[in-house]
Amino acid sequence: MPVHHQGEGTVAFIIFNDLIEGIENNMGYIIRKMTKRQAEDISTWKYDEPYSIYDMDGSKEILYELLDGSYYAVTNEKDELIGYFCFGDAAQVPGGKQCEAYLGDDVIDIGLGMRPDLTGKGMGLNFLYKGLKFVKEAFSSRHIRLTVATFNKRAIKVYEKLGFKKEKIFKSKTKKGDLEFMSMSIRFDL
Repeated sequence: MPVHHQGEGTVAFIIFNDLIEGIENNMGYIIRKMTKRQAEDISTWKYDEPYSIYDMDGSKEILYELLDGSYYAVTNEKDELIGYFCFGDAAQVPGGKQCEAYLGDDVIDIGLGMRPDLTGKGMGLNFLYKGLKFVKEAFSSRHIRLTVATFNKRAIKVYEKLGFKKEKIFKSKTKKGDLEFMSMSIRFDL
């Protein structure tokens, strides 16, 4: 899975392959359409500060969104819920739409969340790699973009390890007030 960013050529390919060597055989993550039970569970997840901006409120509106077809649950081989991915508009932050951070026809937006008790434990690289592989297979996309709150340094570190590059920084309203976000993207050869 070569990675190309303008000006980096095969260096990025080598770095990416070195980082993911062995990941594929150690994964055990399964990605499937979200079930109602999984959506109900995810909709009540609560994160420690400062990550509580990612909390959901368990409302019918949240459940409807989680079950609209753009969300996929991630389980392990024991069918334990690990997290989720979402794609397209569901992965975009409203403020990014207003400042045109989401331009481009050849790009798929990806959003993700891990079960709160699993965050910060070094599982993010494997988790996101599985999601990237899923995007390539399910959507045949060579350009993948995500959005992250700029304070979320641990997530940004994972994204950069996999080859994502910083793009546009913008503000968006959240339940905790205006917050700064950043879009990041990666391009692959097929």
